[in-house]
Amino acid sequence: MSAYTFRSSRPDKWVSPRPSRDPARLAAIHGPLRPMHDEPGLIARLFGLR
Repeated sequence: MSAYTFRSSRPDKWVSPRPSRDPARLAAIHGPLRPMHDEPGLIARLFGLR
C-alpha cells in the first residue's frame, strides 16, 4: 500500500452526472434518425442498384 494520497477539488469524471441528452438538440446536431434497413448496401451503392 502506498502512503501517497491524491486530493482534487474537482470530482472525478465517472462520479459526476452526465449532462442530459435532449432529443431535439441531438436531432439538430446529427440530423433526423434514419432506419438502417432502408439504407442500400455497399455493393448496391457502388453499382447504382435500387
